[in-house]
Amino acid sequence: MKIKTLFFLLLIIISCSKKENIQKSAAIISQQTQLTSEKEEISSLNDSVYYDLRKAEVMNENEILFNGKLNRFFDIKEFENVFGKPDSLILMSKEEPCSYIFENEDGSKDLDDKYIYKDCSRFENSKNKVAVDEFRFINNNFIIYKGIIMNANTTIEDLKKCFPYAIDNIGTLDVYGEGELEVIMLREETENYSDGHVKIFFKKGKLYFMHWWFPS
Repeated sequence: MKIKTLFFLLLIIISCSKKENIQKSAAIISQQTQLTSEKEEISSLNDSVYYDLRKAEVMNENEILFNGKLNRFFDIKEFENVFGKPDSLILMSKEEPCSYIFENEDGSKDLDDKYIYKDCSRFENSKNKVAVDEFRFINNNFIIYKGIIMNANTTIEDLKKCFPYAIDNIGTLDVYGEGELEVIMLREETENYSDGHVKIFFKKGKLYFMHWWFPS
């Protein structure tokens, strides 16, 4: 009888212990979920630039002149005349980007397509065609947009004249290799048919680089 009693007591202790462990695990999971939720909320607040993109201003690529001479699309000879010889070339098939600027109509990609790197800027190259993918405002590189010169000395406040809504909703983004940068997003065109947008990044309050983003 004593053995049975001891056995039942042992079962109760084990059961209570398991219950306590389950409760502790549930509490830990709940705490982790709450922390994750808080981080996501903070991230959403930091990246407030993502809200109401359709209200943001448009940055039409046809109105941009890179280094005062080229639109976003040009040929390889024009590239060399304005930017000089490439610093490096990398096959895009090695980088494996989700989307190509010069992607074929059927969604396929040419294996000879390349990324051209110059002064840390990145260009996409397919045969004789070249397009700006990411443009860095270093080594005196600049753009002229609607007659306004924008370069590494251009401040956030300066750009508010052109993009008031976007600047008022400026956010932050953790950029690989760069850390957190302030960023705005601009529409590519007025009719909102494009799923892509233009990201403009700032470092220490000044224009740093711009990138065309398109979903995969």
